[in-house]
Amino acid sequence: MTKAIETLQHAADAILLAARPPQGCWKENDYLWLTDRRTRLVELADGCIEELPAPTDGHQSTLLNLFRQFDQYVLTHGGVALVAPLILRIREGLFREPDLMLLRDARDTRRQDRYWLGADLVAEVVSPDDPDRDYGRKRTDYAEAGIPEYWIVDPRQPEITVLTLGEDGYIDRVPFGLGDFATSSVLDGFSVAVSTVFETRTVS
Repeated sequence: MTKAIETLQHAADAILLAARPPQGCWKENDYLWLTDRRTRLVELADGCIEELPAPTDGHQSTLLNLFRQFDQYVLTHGGVALVAPLILRIREGLFREPDLMLLRDARDTRRQDRYWLGADLVAEVVSPDDPDRDYGRKRTDYAEAGIPEYWIVDPRQPEITVLTLGEDGYIDRVPFGLGDFATSSVLDGFSVAVSTVFETRTVS
């Protein structure tokens, strides 16, 4: 039954895509119209729609482990941390959906209901289908948006890379591996044990 529902959802998504502009011709309004009707996450990059892979159990477990740490921090220090699906507008014609976004002030005017206009920190859990998306294209995009810190969480290693924004983009840093504590330069006093982020829970 579940498989049949997924098949119908994918078919409906395909119909929606076919009914809208061809690749290279998508506008912001077209994209926002689509996001209200799609069951899968999509991003807009200079006129082209990019479909994101459906998250796996492992991806979501890792993301929620990380989110709990950031959420606990903002509950104590103020701010807001949220996970996808939530749209980030980089600039005109470029929209991304980071796995996690954080603002140090919950009243920050960049926090809007339809989509955010910026963030103080974003995080991506690397998808095995296209690691270059998180290490390359999104690194460039988030730097363009002026986001001070970008966490790349890679379950394949496993390791966490914390990038801080410099004058010419993000500055490379040595990744944090198992046994390390990943630390933030943006959030005063924040650190998280890498092993905690990649901890998995089995269903009994």
